[in-house]
Amino acid sequence: MTKEAPLVSMKGISIEFPGVKALDNVDLRLFPGEVHALMGENGAGKSTMIKALTGVYKINAGTITVNGQNRIFNGTADAQNAGIATVYQEVNLCTNLSVGENVMLGHEVRGHLGINWRKTHEAAKGFLAQMGLTDLDPHTPLNEISIAMQQLVAIARAMVIDAKVLILDEPTSSLDANEVQDLFRIMRKVRDRGIAILFVSHFLDQVYEIADRMTILRNGKFVEETMVKDMPRDVLITKMIGKNADELSLIGTKSRKETPQAATDRPLASVRGFGRKGSIYPFDMDLFKGKIMGLAGLLGSGRTEIGRLLFGADKPDKGTYTFDGKKISIDSPANALKNKIAYSTENRRDEGIIGDLTVRENIILALQATRGMFRPIPRKEADRIVDKYIKELNVRPADPDRLIKNLSGGNQQKVLLARWLATDPELLILDEPTRGIDIGAKAEIQQTVLDLAAQGMSVVFISSELDEVVRLSDQITVLKDRHKIDLMDNDDTVSQQTIVEDIANTSVSGQSQGKEER
Repeated sequence: MTKEAPLVSMKGISIEFPGVKALDNVDLRLFPGEVHALMGENGAGKSTMIKALTGVYKINAGTITVNGQNRIFNGTADAQNAGIATVYQEVNLCTNLSVGENVMLGHEVRGHLGINWRKTHEAAKGFLAQMGLTDLDPHTPLNEISIAMQQLVAIARAMVIDAKVLILDEPTSSLDANEVQDLFRIMRKVRDRGIAILFVSHFLDQVYEIADRMTILRNGKFVEETMVKDMPRDVLITKMIGKNADELSLIGTKSRKETPQAATDRPLASVRGFGRKGSIYPFDMDLFKGKIMGLAGLLGSGRTEIGRLLFGADKPDKGTYTFDGKKISIDSPANALKNKIAYSTENRRDEGIIGDLTVRENIILALQATRGMFRPIPRKEADRIVDKYIKELNVRPADPDRLIKNLSGGNQQKVLLARWLATDPELLILDEPTRGIDIGAKAEIQQTVLDLAAQGMSVVFISSELDEVVRLSDQITVLKDRHKIDLMDNDDTVSQQTIVEDIANTSVSGQSQGKEER
């Protein structure tokens, strides 16, 4: 593989949005004939970096060089003209057209009377053959082939424009093991033709199988570029997650191990063989009153998917759900709320707050939903509930009539927590409740979680910060690549490092359930 000169060189890239520096002096080099993995957790800057390279975002500082020439991309057409092609997780093809029409879209073979469809499909067949897809008829309607095959068609389409760089953004997220291997076979063919491939995936096993080089980002900053073979998995995870000891020491949460618990021997909720194809492999889980179950794993490991299944936001296609001794079917969030199950989403902006409503309206929203539109909550009762949680959660400013979009992220998160507490849940599922908020608000929310468990509530706590999971949880379910791989009793032997080692050293190939509980 050629290493002398990179095909793409991005140096000192910075991108700013109002109030946010998404990228801060980031470098990225892509070499011909290499698969290059771009690694980092949520908010690391991976998507922003891709959008800078594909002309979606203009850069505020830095330079982009392609094939030795400085480039300024004012749009996606400029990037495509420079030989940069992208295949996204959601395949951007026309399902109402044939395979061949998609491959040759915009590059149809033309004659005196317009498009020569026979020659166009013949040309498409040639490009498909380059991908090893000799058995795929270019006349086949695109909507009749699998998502995996559609991705391969999208790669063939990139070859039509003579791409020098192929960006694959989470291409394996919806594929099974055999389909992943088919994709990897094509990627190796493309790589061996001297094309640079930028590969984004949260599946570590796949990165170590297919990638030659990696660049690690964290919080919008460049951490390191290295050959994959030189980066131990546990070191990679630590570099991706990061750890600021000074910040953590400021969070004055009481150790979970010292907190009084109102636990019972019988689980409040139990799931057996619970799973959803393409989302999370079947798993077992027991949740107890007065206990906090932490979910630990890297982004893409299945943490959020478990939370959504337990709440009915997604429907399982396997398994059983028992709640308070009775078998139940949670097929919708409304049904979950009726069963005293609440879920606070990680996507605070798009799925949580309603920005143009007031703090009061946001807090009582879920409670009103449980009562129905024809039984409005009396103003006096609403005021009592709202005032109670504004005080208990220290929402600032303490103005129930302020639009929630005008609050800080930490106070928005407190209002979301208040919304679900107002429904008086027995099981509370919290997905990244402290992400993107200041230290003080984070400490207050963590203490609230501990207090709720001490009062007898069952809590599922999902966080990408492993130290936070260890500090708060009674038990920790460890996840990797959508598999449950371990269940840890959170004693003095458990730390961020032991979880990292567990994730790094456990293979999930062909695995459907994970390790036995220990």
